[in-house]
Amino acid sequence: MSRVTERLTCLLAPTTVAHAHCDIPCGIYDPAGAVLAAQTVAKMVDLIGAIEGDSVADRNKFARCVAVKEQHAELVKHEVQVIWSDYFKPEHLTANPDLHTKVWNLLKLAGKNKQNVDADAAAQLQAAVKEFADIFWSTKK
Repeated sequence: MSRVTERLTCLLAPTTVAHAHCDIPCGIYDPAGAVLAAQTVAKMVDLIGAIEGDSVADRNKFARCVAVKEQHAELVKHEVQVIWSDYFKPEHLTANPDLHTKVWNLLKLAGKNKQNVDADAAAQLQAAVKEFADIFWSTKK
């Protein structure tokens, strides 16, 4: 590649990269990813609680578990937000008038799980995601 081509490529390259579930839209939605991510958060909280020592290996395991817990709490937020914003229609809100409040609380709970290591909060997150999934599937009937 010539220097001119390289410079032109750099100048024309996008400065912002957009990420989306689907830009078509494809109509394929499934809360299973959020359910699995919430389960992972709870499992990481359990694993963190079971770390007893202070060796380098224990500290490394702790760091990895915290990182995975936070990544999956963020994944819960992403998966729920995509379904909430792209899938649900006014008729779904008529059937589930508290959906916005439930989603808002679920997203706040996912944030709490990113910030803390709390088995109760992890269990609440799992329950909230399950309820969200149940609402989603009830609209598919």
